[in-house]
Amino acid sequence: MASQIDAATLKRLIQEGQELAVLDAREEGEFGRSHLFWAVPCPLSKMEMRARTLLPRRDVPVVCVDGGEGYAARLAAYLEGIGCTKVSVLTGGTPGWVAAGYVAFSGVNVPSKAFGEWVEHHYETPSVDPGELKAMMDAGTDMVVLDSRPIDEFRRMTIPTAVNVPGGELVYRIGEFVTRPETTVVVNCAGRTRSILGAQSLRSAGIPNKVVALRNGTMGWELAGFACDRGRDVRYPEGTPAGLDDAFARADRFARRNGVQVTTRAELEKMRGDAKRTTYVLDVRDPAEYAAGHLYGSRSAPGGQLVQATDQWVAVRGARIVLVDDTGVRARMTGGWLRQLGGWDVYVLADGLEGRLEEGFWKPDCPEADAVKVPHVTVPELAVLAGEGAAQVVDLARSIDFRDGHIPGAMWGIRTRLDRLAGQITGDRQVVVAAPEEAQARLAAKELLGFARAPVKVLSGGTAAWKAAGFPLEADRTVPADADCADFYLRPYDRNSGIEEAMREYLSWEIDLVHEVEKDGDAPFGLWV
Repeated sequence: MASQIDAATLKRLIQEGQELAVLDAREEGEFGRSHLFWAVPCPLSKMEMRARTLLPRRDVPVVCVDGGEGYAARLAAYLEGIGCTKVSVLTGGTPGWVAAGYVAFSGVNVPSKAFGEWVEHHYETPSVDPGELKAMMDAGTDMVVLDSRPIDEFRRMTIPTAVNVPGGELVYRIGEFVTRPETTVVVNCAGRTRSILGAQSLRSAGIPNKVVALRNGTMGWELAGFACDRGRDVRYPEGTPAGLDDAFARADRFARRNGVQVTTRAELEKMRGDAKRTTYVLDVRDPAEYAAGHLYGSRSAPGGQLVQATDQWVAVRGARIVLVDDTGVRARMTGGWLRQLGGWDVYVLADGLEGRLEEGFWKPDCPEADAVKVPHVTVPELAVLAGEGAAQVVDLARSIDFRDGHIPGAMWGIRTRLDRLAGQITGDRQVVVAAPEEAQARLAAKELLGFARAPVKVLSGGTAAWKAAGFPLEADRTVPADADCADFYLRPYDRNSGIEEAMREYLSWEIDLVHEVEKDGDAPFGLWV
């Protein structure tokens, strides 16, 4: 049974800077209400698929946290069951941390977002407000607007005339968009962080152009009364850009200034065999490039998103992070920012894509799911069953994705809490589980078998396969209701009411993070370089 650790002891361990992971067992929406600064989400519903990846070394010290519900003890028991040897539970959870006089934070990806605000203050990153940008557009100013988010967010809404160039690609591909030093570059995101980091990446890399961030991003644009475009797909040209030599020189200077080291595959194998240090291997290219061929054992972590949401990939403070790409530009830029964010030794793998590579997307190692034997149903088979009224679908997609589109009539649920659907699941129709990942579906099927009175099967390929086969989807942004989205921390524009107020609150929250971080005292921004 895991031991208890009090808030004062945990605070001391965090400040000592040795390897340590703080894992929060709540769902993301619950986590976002109040949590420790360096806590990383590892919700019970996904712990079998996340824990091994977050903790490559099983004897690293791990502290499990929750909001006082008892989830942390369940996570701790699981971690000990997979071989973790130094697991403890924070006494009193996050409320106990606050009661001890320490700071708790709302929101998600807080270290990265706070770092973005620090970058703006530290580098005095210039910005323009939406009204200024609109006036520049109307005046025909020589400029480009580059949206630094992933393509799915770009499609949802973006600034008119913007081109999608995710943050990790900006220095690498800026020569595709800017050939004259007189051209102004405007970088935007949905709010602030990726706008600031994207703009400052170009400035720190030393491009000769005037570079500014769009203050408050698409949220600020809409709050100013301007309309966003939706459904656009204008993106950077694929392939190696023509300005590679200049981009590499700029990125290399940035990385060297910030203490990024270069290593080889031979050295990486030694790192992986080091029983005293944790090593993460992350491929910072576009996910499609990763799927076409990547280093065995690496995970896809597009550079801009890795800096924006480091806690999605890295849980251990003081660990080593090894970054992989093809030309070295994206890895060097990402590495420089991770060094400034602080707390890790960062390396660029010089020969990471030489030799034999693995194709396809990353899948979690999940022996618990592999052990579940459950029959599958194909999309055509489900279509027949649905047409006969002989199936009831349980969908495990993120609540926000379920709203966007699900198999008609499907029920939404969170694994480990599927018993809440017991009153809706009848015994006269087959239960079919649809999930984004096969492992998730198998584990959910096992849970459903514990109380469902009907046969349980898994839909091969999940809802994505249903959609790809051309079958219709049902969408309703009110289901589940905002209050029921425990699994996802809703962004202001995901809400069904009070959107403008939520946008203003969110932007104020981001701006104020700098002051909250100062109170907390555990963010080593800029201290490692």
